[in-house]
Amino acid sequence: MELVLGLKLIAVALLIGFGAIGTALGFGNMGGKFLEACARQPELAPSLQVKMFILAGLIDAVAMIGVGIAMYMLFAM
Repeated sequence: MELVLGLKLIAVALLIGFGAIGTALGFGNMGGKFLEACARQPELAPSLQVKMFILAGLIDAVAMIGVGIAMYMLFAM
């Protein structure tokens, strides 16, 4: 029984950790590309900013779904 509990805790930690790493890489890449695009064509900055915030919400939602699944695994299984 302790083995199953230990493996479950490792799975939850990996799920949350990889979700956080993926989100950080996604935000970093998106922010860098946004700044490059604004430097090339400053007149498109407001339009690009709206699209960037929509994508930021989607990237963050994927990480939150991972955290929700991890909490379900931790407390319900």
